Amino acid sequence: MNKPRKLRSRKAGLPPGTLVHIGEKKTRHAAFSFIDFDEQGLREDNLHDASALSQQPRLHATRWANVYGASAPSDLAAIGTAFGLHPLVQEDILNTAQRQKLDSYEDYLYLVLHRYELKADSLELAQDQISLVIGRDYVLTFQERPSQTFEPIRLRLRSGQGVLRKGGVDMLAYSLIDTVVDSYFGVIEQLNEYAESLEDKILGHPGPATLEGIHQLKRCVSQLRRNLHPLREVLGTLHRDAGDFFRADIQLYIRDVYDHTVHILESLEDLRDLATGLLDVYLSTVSHRVNLEVRTLTVVATIFMPATLIAGIFGMNFKVMPWLEAPNGFFYALGLMGLIATIMLLLFWRRRYV
Repeated sequence: MNKPRKLRSRKAGLPPGTLVHIGEKKTRHAAFSFIDFDEQGLREDNLHDASALSQQPRLHATRWANVYGASAPSDLAAIGTAFGLHPLVQEDILNTAQRQKLDSYEDYLYLVLHRYELKADSLELAQDQISLVIGRDYVLTFQERPSQTFEPIRLRLRSGQGVLRKGGVDMLAYSLIDTVVDSYFGVIEQLNEYAESLEDKILGHPGPATLEGIHQLKRCVSQLRRNLHPLREVLGTLHRDAGDFFRADIQLYIRDVYDHTVHILESLEDLRDLATGLLDVYLSTVSHRVNLEVRTLTVVATIFMPATLIAGIFGMNFKVMPWLEAPNGFFYALGLMGLIATIMLLLFWRRRYV
């Protein structure tokens, strides 16, 4: 997340709407594709040039155009000219460090979403920005790199099953948003599994790696909460104020996606509390282990203290002392030391100190 922040300085002093790519370039070459569809049929094609997108004849009512890795300002300018996009929208698409948001224009909506991938071994969270432009008869999607996020939507369109082809633009836009939001549940499940594995380690023999894992979990959950919290406001606004772009029956589906978002945020709150609890349990477990070790050392030192005292007394330079002249005095002293140590060991054992 540091690299996009550093690149923001490139836009200092430039006028609004200046097309400058901000963020990490995750693809070598941009890729363009489109799907035209309605109840009668479907046409799909891949393109190698952004300007060719506007030159394709419209054979069906709805067009879905997708762009992977649009980091070149010239590509955004060509697409913006073809679809009449505001310069600020083009600027935001190139700025891949956007927060999730919704901007309303006269003829279209601009929506920013995030896609996440979690590496289970290192618990590193990879974030990609997805920009959606929802028009009257088209949907534009801009992704930083190729992914399988929208592949189920393409399969449903190709098969012709269900109501997706009949639904038009608003049903397509809802399906894309729902797919992105539902992908968060997979990340939540991975975090829950990781938290369970940490709990098993803590209850077993925790080490420094366990503490590092707890901090990684807390950092990952905090990042998700911070980035996903605006999504609830975005979907709430989409449900209340986007009646011009979504029919009343589709608004019900948008409300369902909003409920999913609330569920995800609540799950993240539970994970944050769980991570805090795991840290407390870890510290308590380590403290308990230290106390056991200190108690063991204390018991050993206490057992040998009488022997040390007796040995010190018999080591004093006096000519007249009990057992000093006795032939078995040495063994009497050793026996007394052993007897006292045995009695103390039995007392400690009865009190379960050892």
